Amino acid sequence: MHDIHSLAHSKWECKYHVVWIPKYRRKALYGDLRKNLREIFHELARQRECRIIEGHLLRDHVHMLIEIPPKERVSEVVGYIKGKSAIAIARIYAGKKRNFRGENFWARGYFVTTVGLDETVVQEYIRNQEKEDVRLDQLNLQY
Repeated sequence: MHDIHSLAHSKWECKYHVVWIPKYRRKALYGDLRKNLREIFHELARQRECRIIEGHLLRDHVHMLIEIPPKERVSEVVGYIKGKSAIAIARIYAGKKRNFRGENFWARGYFVTTVGLDETVVQEYIRNQEKEDVRLDQLNLQY
């Protein structure tokens, strides 16, 4: 459960729960895109020496439990993953070879919280998020 890592002069365990949405909260995360984004996110995290512990792609948002070394800024890592994944989406699904003006697949901003000792609670929350969304949608249909 507790993965203590080492850098030259420190020991660390830094985990964050991060959530972000597609622009205009489009329900665009399904099918082949959903399968490809998983691989893309994991590869981008590895490039920044990070590790995705748990993640879930819902149709209109992303939940991720990510481990980020203290030498990296959370905002830079999340910005990197969002930016590079938007470029990959444009290349794969829009057929664009280059990305000079920037693709805007993701909305600006994100939610982040530190995990601390509640890692298992956060992992369980991420795993069950889709079931909870379906349950809430069904409650809204009844009214």
